[in-house]
Amino acid sequence: MNKEVLVSVKGLQFIENDEEEAEAIELVTVGNYHCRDGNKYIKYEESFEGVDGVATNLLKIKDDVLEVRKKGAVDVHMVFEKGKKNISYYTTPYGTLLMGIATTNLQIKEAQDSLELQVDYVLEVNDEFLADCTLNLLAKSR
Repeated sequence: MNKEVLVSVKGLQFIENDEEEAEAIELVTVGNYHCRDGNKYIKYEESFEGVDGVATNLLKIKDDVLEVRKKGAVDVHMVFEKGKKNISYYTTPYGTLLMGIATTNLQIKEAQDSLELQVDYVLEVNDEFLADCTLNLLAKSR
């Protein structure tokens, strides 16, 4: 895969007892991809509604583990590992939340010019269930 990639991220949150359909988030942007020491990295910027500035996202993929680090407008280090729950602090301009991520599915598919991720997880905030979530990411050579 080329160093410069087109990154497409789609996220869905299914909130329990919510009458409405799942909340969808979609982002398409340009990013960078590289490999080092058996790890694959994807880096891109993201902006958030109602928040000034951007966050730089760095994804690290190794074997069956996905790490996501966001720095800037928001700060968080999330680890997605199937069958495990990881705890992290999510810092926003409005305060810091204790976030739990219990990964139920993690699929990584790599081709010559693309890398595709699907992650299903349970999201908790301050030790309370918030939503069942799905994250799909596709990085393709430009």
